[in-house]
Amino acid sequence: MRENDILEKEEIFSKVLRAGRRTYFFDVRATKADDYYITITESKKFTEEDGSFHFKKHKIYLYKEDFTAFSEILEEMTSYVLNHKGEEVISERHQKDFKKEYTTERVAVSPEAIPHVSSFTDIEFDDI
Repeated sequence: MRENDILEKEEIFSKVLRAGRRTYFFDVRATKADDYYITITESKKFTEEDGSFHFKKHKIYLYKEDFTAFSEILEEMTSYVLNHKGEEVISERHQKDFKKEYTTERVAVSPEAIPHVSSFTDIEFDDI
């Protein structure tokens, strides 16, 4: 049996949220012991210069023992954002008719102002 066949059998309930270039998948799945958990997957579409495209996916697994704390923190964080910034989307990049305007102004930056990042490694969530 293929791995995809196993995953399809585990899905119990699903919802999809399409949000521009991002799509969020909310899935209830079953463990081998027939207990339920949730996966939340963010899929983001990237278009190459040649017109081809690929998707990057990030997934989190949320288990029942964490539901209460997770939803409390999520509610607290969303309330904080809405109370401090409102529901209006401020970033014009998210507007459908957004066209980036380029300026020719140059700003001098001293080398000390640029953080040193030589210890950073480029990894994907799938690598973890």
